[in-house]
Amino acid sequence: MNVLIIEDEKALAENMVSYLDHSGYHCEWVDNLNSAQEKIWSYSYDCIIVDITLPDGSGLDVIQRLKTMKSKSGIIIVSAKNSTEDKIAGLDIGADDYITKPFDLSELNARIKSVIRRRSFDAQNEITFQEITIFPYDHLVTISGKPLNLTKKEFDLLLYFVSNKSRVITKESIAEHLWGDDMDMADSFDFIYSHLKNLRKKIEEIGGNDYIQTVYGIGYKFIKE
Repeated sequence: MNVLIIEDEKALAENMVSYLDHSGYHCEWVDNLNSAQEKIWSYSYDCIIVDITLPDGSGLDVIQRLKTMKSKSGIIIVSAKNSTEDKIAGLDIGADDYITKPFDLSELNARIKSVIRRRSFDAQNEITFQEITIFPYDHLVTISGKPLNLTKKEFDLLLYFVSNKSRVITKESIAEHLWGDDMDMADSFDFIYSHLKNLRKKIEEIGGNDYIQTVYGIGYKFIKE
């Protein structure tokens, strides 16, 4: 998942980039309005983190430009404690969320996930991939109309794959998505293998196909050949 960080505080921006890169995102960083405008015009991002106060203008101009472009990027405002009016203005013109400085990086990560998830599904009541239909708000899955009985982790894993279909997803990213900061990922990824095995078995038992491909040394890809 691609994230653009628009932040003029160098130390904060570097910490954000380091943390989010480690969490499985691909991050780019700019520190001024002009560079931000060039980036959003030339590239697409899953989520854009916008500091309101920039040295050469307001981050609100970035949000306004994104809406004019009909961008599908999620937008999170970064604001100071005393900038309530700016936060309200940003939300009014189309930002998805805001976070107030100082903030914990794990909270930022959780908010990014939430925004991307909402944007990915675009408020759909159901998501379909081949014979698989997912009802995200009801936590239900069917395979060719047959109900698929999954645990919460298996459901979250399938939903994560479908929302990132055709992309290579690292083991680290899967672990972070399923367990967040409570999971020590350094020792073993056996828990991922176990959930993948169970998910594949349950899908195939009721006539579904296995779309999970292993990308050796990196992670997995959910794709139809």
